[in-house]
Amino acid sequence: MRVILHSDLNNFYASVECLRRPEIRDKPVVVTGAKEDRHGVVLAKNLIAKAAGVKTGDVYWEARQKCGSSLVEIAADFPEYLRYSKKVRQIYEDYTDRIEAFGIDECWLDVTASRKLFGSGEQIAETIRRRVKEELGLTVSVGVSYNKIFAKLGSDMKKPDAVTVITPENYRETVWKLPAADLLYVGAATRKKLYKLGINTIGDLAQANEELLVNRLGKWGATLRAFARGEDTSPVTKFGEEANIRSVGNSLTAYRDLETPEDVKAVIMLLSDAVCSRLREARLTCRGVSVSARSATLETHAKQGRLPHETSHAADVAQKAYELFSAVYPWQNAVRSVGVSVYDLNYGETQLDFFGALDGGNLLTSEKKKRLDTAVDKLREKYGYAAIQSAIVLKDKRLGGADVKAEHTIHPVSFFKNGK
Repeated sequence: MRVILHSDLNNFYASVECLRRPEIRDKPVVVTGAKEDRHGVVLAKNLIAKAAGVKTGDVYWEARQKCGSSLVEIAADFPEYLRYSKKVRQIYEDYTDRIEAFGIDECWLDVTASRKLFGSGEQIAETIRRRVKEELGLTVSVGVSYNKIFAKLGSDMKKPDAVTVITPENYRETVWKLPAADLLYVGAATRKKLYKLGINTIGDLAQANEELLVNRLGKWGATLRAFARGEDTSPVTKFGEEANIRSVGNSLTAYRDLETPEDVKAVIMLLSDAVCSRLREARLTCRGVSVSARSATLETHAKQGRLPHETSHAADVAQKAYELFSAVYPWQNAVRSVGVSVYDLNYGETQLDFFGALDGGNLLTSEKKKRLDTAVDKLREKYGYAAIQSAIVLKDKRLGGADVKAEHTIHPVSFFKNGK
């Protein structure tokens, strides 16, 4: 049986700031976007602020009302958070090389083969929890289970600085009583649909009629039911394991609201560039593109579509992503964040597009695109990722300075076996 850990750094941004500033540790602390750009939106909070009712997404003045004059506000420092994230990962690497990131502060670890050296999954989790605390001054919550979905649930159940074990013997008592919304990938819209079906808990979902779920939710309904029943078989993937990668994506909450189509085009180009750079590193191409956008009022819109030919060229992905965005986003509010991902991945050389493709007014054949991408990759390898970027991105200096590939990567997560 597999042994999977999910490690989640507690209140990560705020914890790093309290670590750097011991004098604020006994005060309510919030980490926010720049006031002049994002109006002081709360990105993270420490436990004291959380206890006062502060929530991620609150505006600073709302947090101030809840915490009073003792509230400490700190502007986000993403490069510093990335530095600590890498230090934590180095600890993980002492126990396994099968590490899959799920954002900057969460990782899955497959320690199945590590037990002979380091003890049981629970023992490894406790060792990691202790080392992170002693060596870095941060705390983690770790879930231990036999699949990724339950390991993630375990890390969420006890916070902070705790280990939770979910086994085939105890998951019905441990997991099934939790709200269905606690299950990974049950978003607000899905939760509402489940509620209308009388499904309120994970146990309700696990025991629901599969045909009914498929009828109301499509294939995803059957997948969620399988997750609730502990039937997730998806592996912990390392980037570059092409057989297990189903999609690659990046998302970005911009430092300011995106008010115009040109703003959105710039962010989509930035994200597409990072995604395609990842594809080329793994010698992958894609045939499908998915885009998501969250409004300033936190409403999410998403759409996916297929490309006319497989590619790993950023302009191709960006063009399709913006086409999808335009089709789904109503523009009633400004855009707060954007995500771009690609799917239907193939390993190996790009198939040549015989007729070429019209890109930015120039007829670029697939071979020319390949040579261009190779040149760009070599320059970035030598001088850094931000050394060369699309002109539309450089119109905004702060946006152009963001290393999306390093700081905002959503690493691949596969859920389906045998490519289903």
